[in-house]
Amino acid sequence: MKKITCILAAAALLSACAKDKSDYNIDIKNPQVATAPPLFTAAAKSFSDIITSPSVNNNPFRFYAQYWTSTEYLDEPRYNLLARPIPQAFWQALYRDVLMDLREARKLITADQFMAAPTKASQLAQTEIMEVMAWSTLVNTYGNIPYSEALDVTKTQPKYDDAATIYADLLTRLDAALTTLNSGATGYGAADVFYNGDIAKWRKFGNSLKLRLGLILADKDPAKAKTLIEAAAPNVMTSAADNLTFRYMKTTPNNNPIANATNPGLTTRKDYVGAKPFIDKLNSLQDPRRAGFFTTVGGNFVGGYYGFSNSYSNFSTLNPKIAAYDFEALLLDYTEVEFALAEAAARGFTVPGTAETHYNNAITSSILYWGGTTAQAATYLARPDVAWSSASANYREKIGLQKWIALYNRGYDAWVEWKRLDYPVLAPPSPATAPPGETISPGLVIPVRLIYPINEQTLNTANRAAAASAIGGDLITSKIFWDVN
Repeated sequence: MKKITCILAAAALLSACAKDKSDYNIDIKNPQVATAPPLFTAAAKSFSDIITSPSVNNNPFRFYAQYWTSTEYLDEPRYNLLARPIPQAFWQALYRDVLMDLREARKLITADQFMAAPTKASQLAQTEIMEVMAWSTLVNTYGNIPYSEALDVTKTQPKYDDAATIYADLLTRLDAALTTLNSGATGYGAADVFYNGDIAKWRKFGNSLKLRLGLILADKDPAKAKTLIEAAAPNVMTSAADNLTFRYMKTTPNNNPIANATNPGLTTRKDYVGAKPFIDKLNSLQDPRRAGFFTTVGGNFVGGYYGFSNSYSNFSTLNPKIAAYDFEALLLDYTEVEFALAEAAARGFTVPGTAETHYNNAITSSILYWGGTTAQAATYLARPDVAWSSASANYREKIGLQKWIALYNRGYDAWVEWKRLDYPVLAPPSPATAPPGETISPGLVIPVRLIYPINEQTLNTANRAAAASAIGGDLITSKIFWDVN
């Protein structure tokens, strides 16, 4: 009896700890209230994933830049955007998975009455810089997009804003964020998966983004570009240690998304080989990065026919380290910054250093990143078809070619730069490039934008139609406002 009494007493004490039965239904591993740091981290990963992914369902840009081609499925390297919902997937990833999380993080930070002012300022500035990067990606991909009314649940049919107007606002927002970025606070701290709370590196990243966006405007508005670039140039990345990278893990689901489509541990598919236009150029230059980019076939680097069927075993495929679970994503790096400064100097803008020095720094940095040596870089730069003084009299051509090579594995950014610089000269699949025994109809055109998602035609019909009319039609050939050449 005494034992039963003790048990009942213990049960009574335990039950008293719970106010009511609903307390037992609280999931302690999945919080019911969101906080800003996890939202920021999630947005950073989502942005890295969509930009880095090689999936034919959401990211065709390695095909458009002609780094890779497919072995069997030809819709994507032949620019079919209707066979799969690519425009919808890319659009949705940026709006829903990146921008919405950042917007919610901003609301939570703003509402926090107990956060120290310097920390709040830094977190808001970091959030703003990431928003600018994501919004500019949407503009550079589609042109006019929902912006001022986007992400508002009360506006189910948001209007599309003019792309140039959006760009101007993004640059204003970026300047304001850089002004308020407080170097005395750690911002998001450990939740900052890019720089782990190093605000000095965020300042370099923000100014490097400003340099990128300024250069994108350079053909459309040289005066504005000059002002932006000259203000940013003294404060940009100065070494590879400043690179904006996302470091993936050796375990799923936080692995490098390239591994999902190419690593034998995650897939048996063999869909991608190096494309002939890219590998042929690397071979003609005896480029020391080839071994970092691709495998060999019989001791040679061999590119597959771009836009045609290819046997996986007959052509070079991506280097296994690129398919490693933990291979990092590059989102903006020192190499890109050095090429940007070289171009700015060549355009006559006032930046520290000479065009040749920055060009050489960019190529050297890229070669080192991909496993080469300083000696290899020096030998490469001494080639008449690479050297600044002799490669070409046209700065767009020599920078465009070398930047194309350096941006390997960054298909989206390479596509944007190709649109902007018009170099290298790339040709779509055609009868002239067909391998023996294969045919193709002429008339394919490399896209300079993605079409609007099909969902927009049915769910936001009038606004999408107005936007399409404003840009000259919802076509892959309708240029973004800054693409004037």
